Amino acid sequence: MNKINKIYIGYPPFESDRGVALLSQNRQFQWFKSPTYIYPVVPATAATMIKNAGYEVDFIDAIARNMSASQWYQYLDKNTPDLLFFEVKTPVIYKAWKIINALKEKYPKTIVVIGGDHITAMPEETMQNSKVDYLLCGGDYDFLLLNLIEYLNEKSELEKGIYYRENGNIKNTGMFELRHDLKTLPFIDRDLTDWKRYAYDNGNFKRIPGTYIMAGRDCWHHRCTFCSWTGIYTNFRVRTAENVVDEIDFLYNKYNIKEIMDDTGCFPIKKWLNDFCNLMIERKLNKKVNIDCNMRFGSVNEEEYRLMKKAGFRFLLFGLESASQITLDKLKKGNKAEEILTSCKAASDAGLSPHITVMLGYPWETEEDIEKTYELTKKLLLKGYAKTMQATIIIPYPGTELFNNCKADNLLLTENWEDYDMRQAIMKTEVGEQKIKEWIQKLYNLSFTPRFLAHKILSIRDLDDIKYYLRAFKKVSKGHLKDFA
Repeated sequence: MNKINKIYIGYPPFESDRGVALLSQNRQFQWFKSPTYIYPVVPATAATMIKNAGYEVDFIDAIARNMSASQWYQYLDKNTPDLLFFEVKTPVIYKAWKIINALKEKYPKTIVVIGGDHITAMPEETMQNSKVDYLLCGGDYDFLLLNLIEYLNEKSELEKGIYYRENGNIKNTGMFELRHDLKTLPFIDRDLTDWKRYAYDNGNFKRIPGTYIMAGRDCWHHRCTFCSWTGIYTNFRVRTAENVVDEIDFLYNKYNIKEIMDDTGCFPIKKWLNDFCNLMIERKLNKKVNIDCNMRFGSVNEEEYRLMKKAGFRFLLFGLESASQITLDKLKKGNKAEEILTSCKAASDAGLSPHITVMLGYPWETEEDIEKTYELTKKLLLKGYAKTMQATIIIPYPGTELFNNCKADNLLLTENWEDYDMRQAIMKTEVGEQKIKEWIQKLYNLSFTPRFLAHKILSIRDLDDIKYYLRAFKKVSKGHLKDFA
């Protein structure tokens, strides 16, 4: 075999009249009319690790570059790699197979490799339906991709979690293991990975440019039955607080980053959180950079919220999901419905900006449950406890406990993976898809009520606030409302 040296990492163009694919760094896939581009932390880490190992790396995200299929293939004609890697999710797996087969037809010497939660859940399916050469299972596909390249260059043995072909047969190296030490990860080469394409057109960032990091992989709670990342991150690992603060310092000084979203499934709490906050304050980074993160209701107390505010935190993303305790218990959320309002209010009172996510369309959900969720969401938004909101249809992704339960109970309406894009109900429900969409529209319309708008106007403190609210208004009016029309 020829030496593998030129490596392509990125995303191919997934063209659709449904909109622009939000695939990177995303637990739930969606097509958006008004696109959002999220910096892909793990693929970018892979690119950095492989470059640091001495290989030539080409990082091209055709989605963020708005490249057509013809433009993408023209680029590959001129820059044909020895190995090409991209990440894939359930709703675009059929498109991925077509792309893989076209790549193998046009560039037979190029080794094609993919990773992601769908192929981790159903590896044999993709091996049988496409000409892909290798699958990397689990969430550490940055480590696995470097391992595969070293193996192909006869420098190491294959780690567990890799599917391949041998004499026409499908083989694998065994169940993936998350044994890699996150403290050994390099700081991402943001120049190599085209960071500016993701730094501005993102509805979460108030101060721009912004970017993404991950303190850990993935979530210390790790029990939510609907989360697609529980299948690729089977145990929680976290970097040291000092290591993460060092990266924030690096991002501010090298790239003048103003806001950072940490996309760990849930930000580390207790001693780790306190150490992190105190380091941010000691090093005066709290005056320079805003920090955003995912958080769980009830996991942080009032004093800790105040410390987070002092440390530079701004935007906290909470998964509300439902106001029904029955639903929260079935989802294994691990919190009480009554904690939602008090915890959200405490975060807001501390000066933080809670963002809540809501999902509708559970098989057991009644319209009374939905109305209860709507009323709680309305209360949080109109009282100013929650600053922003996202509502979607719940999707049972392959590999999740929710999917397995629905399949066993004959509750799936379809296993056509293209339909799993949050635009339609996938599970049987007494409420019905049209009613669910009407409630989602109703939830988004809360953003246009006089009381909600008054809160926004009264909260304006500077030009950044005005620009942020205008971007958010555009996302809702031109994007989310149309996405569920």
